[in-house]
Amino acid sequence: KIRKEKADKNQTERGEPLIAHKHTHIHNTLNLSSEPPEQTGLQVRLLHELLAQMRSSPVANALLLLAGQGLALPFAVTTFLPFMAMAVDRSKFRTCSQTSFCRRHRLGKSKRLYDYKLVGESVEIHRSDAGPAGAADGSGAGAAENGGGILSKFSRKLMGSGSNDEASQLEGGVDSHFRGPAPILTAKLSNVAPFTSTALTAQVYGKNDGNCKGASFEEELNMSVHLHEDGVARIRISEVLDGGARFTPRWTSDELVLNEKEMIGMNQENVQVASLHPSVQSKLSTKNIDPTTVIGSLMKRASLDGPKENYIVLSYGSAGSEWQLLLQLEPFAAYFFRGNEDGPPMIVAGTGGLTHFEIRRNKQCSEGAEGKRKLSEFDVDIDGVEDEEEDEAKNEEEEEVDRHGGKEIVGYWEDGLAIYADGTREERREAAEEYAEEDEEFGVDKGEGRAARRLHEEEFDTDGMWEEKFGDHSDSKPFGPMSVGMELTFPSSQHLFGLPEHASSTQLKTTAGNEGHHYYKEPYRLYNLDVFEYELDETMALYGHIPLVVSQSMTTGTAGAFWFNPTETFVDIEETPQVGNKDNASKTHFISESGIVDLFLLPGPDPAALYGQYARLTGRLALPPMFSLGYHQCRWNYRDEADVYAVHGKFEELDYPYDVLWLDIEHTDGKRYFTWDKKTFPHPEEMQKKLAADGRRMVTIIDPHIKRDNNYYIHKEATALGLYIKDKKGEKDYDGWCWPGSSSYLDFTTEKVRNWWAEQFQYSKYKGSTPELFTWNDMNEPSVFNGPEVSMQKDLLNLNRCEHREWHNLYGMLFHRSTGEGLIQRNEGHNVRPFVLSRSFFAGSQRYGAIWTGDNEAKWSHLEIAAPMLLGLNVGALSFVGADVGGFFGNTDAELMTRWMQAGAYQPFFRGHAHHDAKRREPWMFGDETMVRLRRAAMARYALLPFWYTVFWQSGVSGMPVMRTMWMQYPQTPELYSIDDQYLIGSDLLIKPVTSAGATTSTIQFPMSDCWYDVDTMQRMELKGASNAVSVTVNSDIDKIPVYQRGGSIIPRKLRLRRSSHLMINDPYTLYVALDKNLKAEGTLYMDDETTFDHEKRQDFGVATFSSSWGDNIAIKNTVQVGNEEAIDDKAKNARAIERILVMGVPTEPREILLNTGDRVEFQYNSNTKILVLRKPGLSALEDWTIEI
Repeated sequence: KIRKEKADKNQTERGEPLIAHKHTHIHNTLNLSSEPPEQTGLQVRLLHELLAQMRSSPVANALLLLAGQGLALPFAVTTFLPFMAMAVDRSKFRTCSQTSFCRRHRLGKSKRLYDYKLVGESVEIHRSDAGPAGAADGSGAGAAENGGGILSKFSRKLMGSGSNDEASQLEGGVDSHFRGPAPILTAKLSNVAPFTSTALTAQVYGKNDGNCKGASFEEELNMSVHLHEDGVARIRISEVLDGGARFTPRWTSDELVLNEKEMIGMNQENVQVASLHPSVQSKLSTKNIDPTTVIGSLMKRASLDGPKENYIVLSYGSAGSEWQLLLQLEPFAAYFFRGNEDGPPMIVAGTGGLTHFEIRRNKQCSEGAEGKRKLSEFDVDIDGVEDEEEDEAKNEEEEEVDRHGGKEIVGYWEDGLAIYADGTREERREAAEEYAEEDEEFGVDKGEGRAARRLHEEEFDTDGMWEEKFGDHSDSKPFGPMSVGMELTFPSSQHLFGLPEHASSTQLKTTAGNEGHHYYKEPYRLYNLDVFEYELDETMALYGHIPLVVSQSMTTGTAGAFWFNPTETFVDIEETPQVGNKDNASKTHFISESGIVDLFLLPGPDPAALYGQYARLTGRLALPPMFSLGYHQCRWNYRDEADVYAVHGKFEELDYPYDVLWLDIEHTDGKRYFTWDKKTFPHPEEMQKKLAADGRRMVTIIDPHIKRDNNYYIHKEATALGLYIKDKKGEKDYDGWCWPGSSSYLDFTTEKVRNWWAEQFQYSKYKGSTPELFTWNDMNEPSVFNGPEVSMQKDLLNLNRCEHREWHNLYGMLFHRSTGEGLIQRNEGHNVRPFVLSRSFFAGSQRYGAIWTGDNEAKWSHLEIAAPMLLGLNVGALSFVGADVGGFFGNTDAELMTRWMQAGAYQPFFRGHAHHDAKRREPWMFGDETMVRLRRAAMARYALLPFWYTVFWQSGVSGMPVMRTMWMQYPQTPELYSIDDQYLIGSDLLIKPVTSAGATTSTIQFPMSDCWYDVDTMQRMELKGASNAVSVTVNSDIDKIPVYQRGGSIIPRKLRLRRSSHLMINDPYTLYVALDKNLKAEGTLYMDDETTFDHEKRQDFGVATFSSSWGDNIAIKNTVQVGNEEAIDDKAKNARAIERILVMGVPTEPREILLNTGDRVEFQYNSNTKILVLRKPGLSALEDWTIEI
């Protein structure tokens, strides 16, 4: 009662309506009085009690709780209870200031503990032409597999042999997980700071018994440089192993993430090393470049001074491109240049003094080696530390007892709040209330953010180094502090992009610097989480993350940095004046909880080159089956088979195209995945076959949490085989709470578990499944309702006893991967392409299927943020992405649904979805007029399917995203860099979604280097202006979404209305030719069977390249590339017929048009519209031909 009154008081003070108002509305809806009637049934009284206790919760929670008490409502509450909106519960999710490793290192707070020097005497050059000093010890170990040069014993111990043998991994500290080209240069880094992190640990946690007096606090690291054929430079920093706390290498995930087959090392003949440092110079041969000239030139370009002996240069190149990596020895830093330019470096690493690496150490000290720095050299007061820790522990225990009031917990809601045995639930504690109490207790300056305690300037923050609490969860941290970090600077750049996924603008905004005047107070957080009803314009973590930053600048072009670390990461963004340059530089500061420093520098110089480099690092976009590019209809949940047939039948009746019908968790037998509810879905195979007969597929949801039921065959077998994640001791299977209640979680980091999971999709095991059934992976962050931040404890162990903190951000991708492999393996010959949708992801997820932006809301603001979020994902090379049309939570109206369907038709993944509390929103639910508009939007999507399919294929080949920011296509137009409310599909379609209510016009920024045609009128836009881009206001009433075809492009369409993509496969093409200012155009059409892997296995594909040059009397020409000539027969050619060619921007009417055979082609020309139409030319897209003017 006290908490309720306090909460109501806080809400009133904030001007918010009390939740009781919503309760009154429900009472009225149920025709009940505002006060609980004394003479009512048990169920209604209990409902009143629940409503009085619920602060803000979906109505479903009340129904679930009633069901949990064995009660049934005597009325159909779900049909008329209103949807109760919620905002994200911030108290469930940590900020940087509540996270020890981030708080301790952000904004240079630990800067004095780290000062790294590259030890010149330790440098080894691994090349066959290295000088005598580099090979005098006879340490050559043979050429590395990928052209990386000769490996010495030092580099072999440092990097590992690439063997998967566990024994060899442990012996000598070999890192068996390393993948990629071998190093060109290896060296040691030494922390020469007067007072180090390990010394700090000793003073805080060491016993005052004299043991620490002789302890060693030397901090040495291994550093290696790897150079790739395409210009990528890799800098890898790891611990020096010592047989104690650092007995084995830290866990890394090269083999799980990197695209090893395409990571080719630079030919050693194309690498030259230069240095004036005596120890380094003595190891170089005379073949290397003159060090004085090249070092002096690079120092000038980077505005550096000091002795030239403090640098090493690695110059390398191929195919006319040159790159240079300048290594500064003390303090250690790296400058990355394009060798054939005169400007500043593209990227600079480590210059801000923010590089740090918390090496593993013992909490209690022991005797150290003679001659090393001793704690006695430091005058540090450690009195009272133990007492302070004991007081904190006691306070935390008392707070935990008070939080639940001694009540028995029997379950958890999706938002992580407890359900008690007496039928009540834990009340949400307002984040503002918690923070205010913390600020009052710790004396925090609110302008600086929350911290564990106020620190004096000379003090270091040591809270949470060896154990950390958040809420009622404790992280034991058995290995102590292990974080790593580094600052990266992008000189002359004011536009950084990447770090998906966040509900914010595509361009990264400042989180630090500018004397406190920055856009966000919190850094961007990269930690995969199930954030219930996420807020917008925030840096909070969401469902998946990719630690890639891309810089776009007129001065330095396109460059990128891939921070390869799957542990929890915070990233600050700062803009700061660059010394000696009038331009600003953009800075990023990466801080990761664990792992190693593994930094890939991508040189560009343009978006196409950069995304080719990134594809070779993390893999290529998988070509999806054609049906998955159509429209998907989903809801939580379609109730039963009758509901499925009714929805499908209505689509058929209205000639409304769709390809896939989805089933959410309620289709299962009690949330047991791979099963069906026999009452509601008694004939699943028959249901799938009926839909397949009309060209449709189905998708069912399968989540990673497994119901702990010994009669459930999946759980029984997984338990017997020992496939589950373990508790922090590695003894018991972890028990978490999710949709089924008590659940276990499979360890997808382990190959045998992934293989076992894939086997579960066999038709003989997944009863009721057919080849027409595909899969949706949700809740795979992983989501754990009763875990910290609605996820797993970080100190849980996988089957190899590696902590969850090391692989948290990989879990969702590995689950996604394993599911896709299962869908492939279930079919004979493993030849049918899978379709799997996942909510969680990491770098490399583009190889495994589609991603969506999670639980958005039916609000205009969420429609508006959809394009920036999707563009952010594409910056991270995730192209098969979409936002749920209509918004998942809440109710949409006809206008919002229309605008969302129009926008969704031009996003790569196109699905409508809704929460079970939301009103039904199938396209016909808004009236005939709206249904016609929605159908028109879907028809536009289906007409463009050949174009979409081609762009996806091109993306897989080139690495360029499908959905592109304007700067990706126009990197020389800085006016377009910040734009994220319009975008391009491929290079040829410009889209501007309408995202505000009542809008009738839209403003578009058109690049002036091209001309543009309205796709509806096919008229060329009249663009005037002297700038690189011009702003034009265009019509966008309710029937119009602004879409424009680029002049100079040729786009294929199929115009015959069908109800699914499957029924369109043999339909003829219409080519839309948009002439540019020089009356030229070109385009591509990719063709295969749209379903199998035959395009890879048998080379059964065709690529038609169309070109038009009216100035040369070529109306249009086709040149075909065929993978397998034997597969192209007359039947195949006839199935790829061209029935019409439409040419826009034709200045004058031709006298006649002829095929290269001499036959005349029928045409019509409109002198007013400048449109020429060629009808029935009798051509195939799989044959070469020319049409002449």
